Amino acid sequence: MRPSFFINIFKVNQTHIHLLITHLPIIGSFMGAIVLAHGLWTRSHETKIVAYILLIISSVGACIAYLTGESAEELVEKIPAVAKRTIEIHSDFAVFALISLIVLGVASIIGLFLSFKKSPISKIMAVSTLLISLISFGLIARTGYLGGQIRHTEIYSTSPDAAPLKNNEKEED
Repeated sequence: MRPSFFINIFKVNQTHIHLLITHLPIIGSFMGAIVLAHGLWTRSHETKIVAYILLIISSVGACIAYLTGESAEELVEKIPAVAKRTIEIHSDFAVFALISLIVLGVASIIGLFLSFKKSPISKIMAVSTLLISLISFGLIARTGYLGGQIRHTEIYSTSPDAAPLKNNEKEED
């Protein structure tokens, strides 16, 4: 069966995928950090492996979210009362989050490899990966917050750049 068959059955498009998958790197990077911290605390080899796998999955989710973001942007820009500036802010910040999660994914792969090899530097790598995961969580959570402002007017910040335009206002290019 072709993948398009499932997409047609479930009426899924890239925008829908973007909205669904964006939560994975946010929750996954945070949960991965907690599991990795627990693995370091308890010195559990198996727990660290689970944390690395969770962080790798989160990194893949961030890549998928980023790749489907352009399609979501094209669709949302057509909706009245959506501020293009808010979309641009979200899109620009998403690049930093993506880079941090790619770094996290690579660090997790290296940590996983070192854990399986029972390398003496695996603890240093685990601590480094934990720090990267916390930074990545902060960046991806901020990206999600900025993305939420596009359609969820109840979470607008006090910044005038993020506020939507009123119907009679025109946006500057």
